Amino acid sequence: MLAIASISLAFAPLSGISLPRASDASATVDLGALSGAKTLVVFGTYPADFNMIEYAQKLRHYQDALRAKGIERFVCIANGKPASCTSLAEILSLPDDVELLADESGAAGRAFGVSTGWLADNADVSPYAKLFGMLLGLGAGNTLPSVITGYLGNPYGEAGWIQSSLDQGSGAGRWPAVPGDEFENLPVVGSWGRRPLELATLRLQNMIGISIANWQQLQPSDDRCLTQLGGLLAVDADGRPLYQWRDNGICATADFEALLRAL
Repeated sequence: MLAIASISLAFAPLSGISLPRASDASATVDLGALSGAKTLVVFGTYPADFNMIEYAQKLRHYQDALRAKGIERFVCIANGKPASCTSLAEILSLPDDVELLADESGAAGRAFGVSTGWLADNADVSPYAKLFGMLLGLGAGNTLPSVITGYLGNPYGEAGWIQSSLDQGSGAGRWPAVPGDEFENLPVVGSWGRRPLELATLRLQNMIGISIANWQQLQPSDDRCLTQLGGLLAVDADGRPLYQWRDNGICATADFEALLRAL
């Protein structure tokens, strides 16, 4: 009875939501029935979005460490068409065993309780105007701090996922092509956990080489998803929540080091 109750607590909000696999739209996954294995679910944003790209890059980098902590199943939901989701997976070399699900309307994220951004979805305001407001911090209070820290760095931060993502992007020909360990050669700050400009450089590479270069492929098909943020849920085999996160800004995704500590 305890296991049934726990599963209800973790997945009840997702009951009734079935999403197609990006690789095979005829095969669907019932999100309300995700149980039986220690599982990580990423509630992503639309494929061209900063947050979605960073979640995919973190998944790629941290997958082995998460497996060592017992995670057996990786589910990543992206708010786009199946073809858009598979394009992003190919661009970022996302591992094949990450179950990529397409959610064009963003229903799963809203059921999980992610932020839908500044102003209500039914507000008589252009979604692009909403997005501009969020870039200034409206309805997304951690946007500016997250962007600024990408330039300033952090002596106690973690840069492993940034370095591996820069390497993958540079190897794929995205600009600026910067080796992941290049920032370690900076004077004085080279020994920091995350060097100044390191994360900002990756975000520039993501913006130019992924978001802008592939906008037609990766843009959202539902305008509501333009300003919807993401989140993350890790559960044990009985469905009990181990870690939860809901983005509070653009570029303010879950800290996977904190996730590892919680598992």
